[in-house]
Amino acid sequence: MNSEEKEKSEERDEFIPDCPIRNVLSRVSDKWSLFVLYTLRHKESMRFKQLQREVPDISQKSLTQTLRILEKDGFLCRKVYAEVPPRVEYSLTPRAHSFLFVVNNLLAWANEHMEDILRDRESFGK
Repeated sequence: MNSEEKEKSEERDEFIPDCPIRNVLSRVSDKWSLFVLYTLRHKESMRFKQLQREVPDISQKSLTQTLRILEKDGFLCRKVYAEVPPRVEYSLTPRAHSFLFVVNNLLAWANEHMEDILRDRESFGK
């Protein structure tokens, strides 16, 4: 998330601070958050470089920013081990697992209706 996108996200949060759906969607509908959550969904934990390898085309900066946002909102747990070199692992929280359950329902709906949606788009305005 670049600084302009981050600023817009923060503006949305401030614009209607008491709207739960707007606040949640503004944080998880960025380019990378769902990729990161889905990458972690069947893993107990992953290290930064593992995540970077498994999330296609994500830069180190974007991954760092995404992980911080997800941790700040309670979707990720970051565990730092006092080792040399330092080891940091990320894992999903119960909040993230419950969120992914909801997202899975949305994905199922999208899969069920995608052909009709694409057909409607194609015929729109003909």
